[in-house]
Amino acid sequence: QVQLVESGGGSVQSGGSLRLSCTASGGILDYYGVGWFRQAPGKEREGVSCIRSSDGSTYYADSVKGRFSISRDNGKNTVYLQMNSLKPEDTAVYYCAASRFEGATFAEYEYEYWGQGTQVTVSS
Repeated sequence: QVQLVESGGGSVQSGGSLRLSCTASGGILDYYGVGWFRQAPGKEREGVSCIRSSDGSTYYADSVKGRFSISRDNGKNTVYLQMNSLKPEDTAVYYCAASRFEGATFAEYEYEYWGQGTQVTVSS
């Protein structure tokens, strides 16, 4: 059973940066596609970014393209989400999730394992 733990959330001002980490135990994260999702108050959870296990392809929601970057550190069994130029609308709880489906992108049903989430708050 893969367990995922997110860290790195916090409060920053608009224009600031944060790096979120998703660290796995009970499995080798390199074998899984990993997605980052977020849920803002009163809104549905949405996909932000993902990285495939097969070829390392990365995908981003239009709202974060050019500002966020996803990467892996296989030695640390960790996937990162570097978030730059943060905006107040990026405020949300951020979740990472792992999928054994090679083609997984932003459909939640494609992901079997989920972390508990980490809060990101961006003030104007």
